[in-house]
Amino acid sequence: MRIRSLGVIDDAVVELSPGFTAVTGETGAGKTMVVTSLGLLLGGRADAALVRIGAEKAVVEGRITVSAGDSVVVRAEEAGAELDDGALLISRTVSAEGRSRAHLGGRSVPVGVLAELADELVAVHGQTDQQGLLKLNRQRQALDRYAGDAVAVPLAKYTEAYRRLRAVSVELDEIVTRARERAQEADLLRFGLDEIAGVEPRAGEDVELAEEAERLGHAEALSSAATAAHAALAGNPEDPEGIDAATLVAGAQRALEAVRSHDPALAALADRIGEIGILLGDVAGELAGYADDLDADPLRLSAVEERRAALTALTRKYGDDVAAVLTWAEQSAARLTELDGDDERIEELTAERDALRAELGGLAQALTDARTEAAERFAAAVTAELASLAMPHARVSFAIRQTEDPDGVEVGGRAVAYGPAGADEVELLLAPHPGAPPRPIAKGASGGELSRVMLAVEVVFAGTDPVPTYLFDEVDAGVGGKAAVEIGRRLARLAKTAQVVVVTHLPQVAAFADRQLLVEKTNDGSVTRSGVKVLEGEERVRELSRMLAGQEDSETARAHAEELLATARADA
Repeated sequence: MRIRSLGVIDDAVVELSPGFTAVTGETGAGKTMVVTSLGLLLGGRADAALVRIGAEKAVVEGRITVSAGDSVVVRAEEAGAELDDGALLISRTVSAEGRSRAHLGGRSVPVGVLAELADELVAVHGQTDQQGLLKLNRQRQALDRYAGDAVAVPLAKYTEAYRRLRAVSVELDEIVTRARERAQEADLLRFGLDEIAGVEPRAGEDVELAEEAERLGHAEALSSAATAAHAALAGNPEDPEGIDAATLVAGAQRALEAVRSHDPALAALADRIGEIGILLGDVAGELAGYADDLDADPLRLSAVEERRAALTALTRKYGDDVAAVLTWAEQSAARLTELDGDDERIEELTAERDALRAELGGLAQALTDARTEAAERFAAAVTAELASLAMPHARVSFAIRQTEDPDGVEVGGRAVAYGPAGADEVELLLAPHPGAPPRPIAKGASGGELSRVMLAVEVVFAGTDPVPTYLFDEVDAGVGGKAAVEIGRRLARLAKTAQVVVVTHLPQVAAFADRQLLVEKTNDGSVTRSGVKVLEGEERVRELSRMLAGQEDSETARAHAEELLATARADA
């Protein structure tokens, strides 16, 4: 990795070799920046406070060796990345304003893509992870991870059924709790539908009645106008001497008929006058019929107005016109059918809920059985690891229990509480020495013991779910003496199958490393390119002496350091 302007680091290159690399240095020298840098490369949260004071941005670049065909490579190539001679180049930039950018294989990518690759590339563990292990849900997750498909398969089925049960329960509660509101709504709809059914409106009826009311209200004027118009067109029988339009047109046609043979143009005009005469006759006939048919019955007008009033009462409540009223009735009838079906829907949902609860109970029992079986193997494996970490008499076990709940699901003949991951409460117990009762590790483990339990758990995971690189950030805190030596020895064994990077203050741990890196500040308080260097020979002895006694030139410390290195080489 190359790190620039990150925390106390100005510009430094960290070369991590295969096997076991120990990163050491004085407190505050910037060792933790190695962990922070790797966290950024793996999609960790960017923080403007990480940028070195006075710098515009912090940059971390990493080169990670990968194998063609790995899922990491496949995902990276899907994001557009290209390999560089069998390696994946990753860079992360954090500006002083807090903006962050990520590049993978030469291609700009969302930070989330780096996070997707993280789990398969590096396992990072620090003191916060130890605290996380104290939480019951993290302990259950650790057990489930160890169990693999034995838990993962029924857990996937359980999760699906659990989500469906939640959805069914929410819908059922909504219907039941809103029963009064829905009943009131149904009553209002029935009232409206009954009112509309009592009137029986027809589509367009309001328009027709309006026209009829207008006609009946002016019947006398309409009759007089039609009669006068008829007389003007066809004559008035009471006035035989009167001149009407039909007589005049007929006279004009006769005058032209006598001479039409002499001029085609005049003949055409005569024909058109003939058509006018026919049209006048038709209109006159219709006017006579209109006057005869016109109904001036006041009773009919009263009936029309009464009907219009009934329709208006509907349009005031249910729509702007009769068409809108009929639409409301259609929609309301459908809604009423839905509301009236609540009882049936409640029965359906209740039956489905009960079936899902029974299914969840069976799946929860399967999860309990799988976890119980895996817990025995997991505890035995961790206990064996603790024996090699200077805790030969310690015993690790798991307590898997359920909490009774009358509203829960049935597991093992009891109604127990359940959640999205099953009905089990999983707790990691530690008996540090013979005769000591198993106690939760939060109460029964010291800081040093907790560090070793954490390391033992990770070593067990390495055998079942390995990743290429493990990074431990002072997980050996609180440990010393023989236990520290055993931790160093165990990390060295883990490094035979994976790359292991340890940030440590313990010389007993650092002595077992295949390579030791020293992080040191310059006089101005920064870490430069020359501030991260590989220690060899005498330099390594001096650093281990400093870690042992705080005195690089102490003969006693040097002898102890050389003895540690000799012990580590002999163990290798």
